[in-house]
Amino acid sequence: MREFIVEADGGSRGNPGPAGYGSVVIDAATGETLVERAEYIGIATNNVAEYRGLLAGLRAARELDPAAPVHVRMDSKLVVEQMSGRWKIKHPGMKPLAAEAAGIYPPGQVTYEWIPREHNKHADRLANEAMDAGKRGEQWDAGASTAALNAAPVDRTPSGPPGDARAGAAKAREALAGGRAGSAPAPATAGGHTGDTAGTATVTGTGTAATSDADRRAARTLASPSPAPASASASGQAQPSVGWGAAPDLGAPATFVLLRHGETPLTPEKRFSGSGGSDPALSAVGREQAERVADALARRGTVQHIVASPLARTRETAGAVAARLGLEVTVDDGLRETDFGAWEGLTFGEVRERYPDDLNAWLADPEAEPTGGGESFAATAVRIAAARDKLVAAYAGRTVLLVTHVTPIKTLVRLALGAPPESLFRMELSAASLSVVAYYADGNASVRLLNDTSHLRG
Repeated sequence: MREFIVEADGGSRGNPGPAGYGSVVIDAATGETLVERAEYIGIATNNVAEYRGLLAGLRAARELDPAAPVHVRMDSKLVVEQMSGRWKIKHPGMKPLAAEAAGIYPPGQVTYEWIPREHNKHADRLANEAMDAGKRGEQWDAGASTAALNAAPVDRTPSGPPGDARAGAAKAREALAGGRAGSAPAPATAGGHTGDTAGTATVTGTGTAATSDADRRAARTLASPSPAPASASASGQAQPSVGWGAAPDLGAPATFVLLRHGETPLTPEKRFSGSGGSDPALSAVGREQAERVADALARRGTVQHIVASPLARTRETAGAVAARLGLEVTVDDGLRETDFGAWEGLTFGEVRERYPDDLNAWLADPEAEPTGGGESFAATAVRIAAARDKLVAAYAGRTVLLVTHVTPIKTLVRLALGAPPESLFRMELSAASLSVVAYYADGNASVRLLNDTSHLRG
């Protein structure tokens, strides 16, 4: 029996704006491109264009063989999750499109898989050709298309849900077989300040790195792990295995995408802004940052749930992302910022001038509280660890956006690394930055990204 792969994409230059889609039907056995479809559809949103691409691809596959199984691959997490029945369809403009797509084939004949954007280049090129044609006042011309030129071959390595450890091992094996080499990422430097104020550190993350010799060694261990027995402590109690010696099949981790809220009026003035202060809303700059990070997360297509701190600035930031992704926001009080007591609303210099002894004690001892009975870093860590454990249990194997603050994010990173409390002063977290930590079933954690602000540039 024949089997088809449908790759589809859609885009909008303005969202909503001039939009188009592209679809490719591929023979699953040979990798041969059988059909290309693209169309300029006028003014529409990204999501509508993506659904139109899906519809075109499914119809083209059905024309070839209505009995063939179809595997759809798209970089739109929204469409994949909605068509798989895992996410609700709330947008009135997408409900009829989804219903139409579901009716093209009998139930069970079509399966869906999310793929990274770089693996969907053929369909993406077609969509852009269609939008370019629309800009010229024309429709896409199949005879003039160059989308298939230099298109990457179909990747049949299983991808699984974002963060799936088994899929990661499969890709590691593929990388080893190909022997790809590259350069190692440049090291980062550190230093700085903590709290919901701007710091001076320069620790940053890009989220990508070329494959190096060290990468391949790590991939070899991941691809062919040899389980190590748990070590024993001095008391004779078994201790969990650590690092690459851990159990080989731990399932998909709970992946926390950590988003610091956008700027408030206090942020550029570098004022302490915790959970005991005025609870400011986002500034105009902060709202723009929230929209930019929402667009970036929509392009990545990995977030499945959103959990936010109860403070106004985090709920507003989370709301912007939720509206873009079509998700609901759950509020968790454990993600709130530290209470900075009498220091709320003051700059670091003002605190040093008014409360020098209290500030020096706070900088030297994680048990010390800010003036006026605020929350110590030690108490914050206990609260954050409890919230972390609850969320890891609730979202095992899922990718969750946690919209929170400087101290909670730094604390999650510190605990994941097993770093001392003073490391809080050596991390920079910019407004609307993204960091990522994955938590595995054996209790180990992996920091994957820190202070990524690339979505705010340009």
